[in-house]
Amino acid sequence: MQVDGHCHCGAIRFGAEVKPEQVFICHCTDCQTISGAPYRVSVVAPTRSFHLTGTPKEYIKRGDSGEEVVNVFCGTCGTALYSHKGERQPYVFLRIGAIRQRRELLPTKQGFCKSALPWAMDITSVPVA
Repeated sequence: MQVDGHCHCGAIRFGAEVKPEQVFICHCTDCQTISGAPYRVSVVAPTRSFHLTGTPKEYIKRGDSGEEVVNVFCGTCGTALYSHKGERQPYVFLRIGAIRQRRELLPTKQGFCKSALPWAMDITSVPVA
C-alpha cells in the first residue's frame, strides 16, 4: 500500500510503500516516554521505497538489546516521523500519526505488553466527550 505523510508544520514530507499487515503497537517504556503517549503505533516500510523531503532531526537511543535506535522527528514542530536501527537497515518504522492514510492501517500486533499502562489495553469504558 502506498502512503504519504508529513509533520504537523509541513516542513518534512515522506512517502513509502508499507505492508498493512505489519502495523504494530509498542508498549515499551521508551516508546511511552519518546511519544508522550501510552504507546506508539508504527508500520514497516522497506527503505528502498521510502522517500523524504526536508531535513529532520535525529535522536539516537541504545535499546535494551544493545542496538541503536534512531528516532527521527521534525526539529521545528517536534512531530515523530519514523525510526530505524542504524545505517543500511532494510526497513524504517513509520509513525502512524504522521501518515495521511492512518485510518486504513489497523494494528495487527502489539508488544512489550508487560510495560503497558493498566488501562491502555481496553478503553471501551471511557466515556466519549
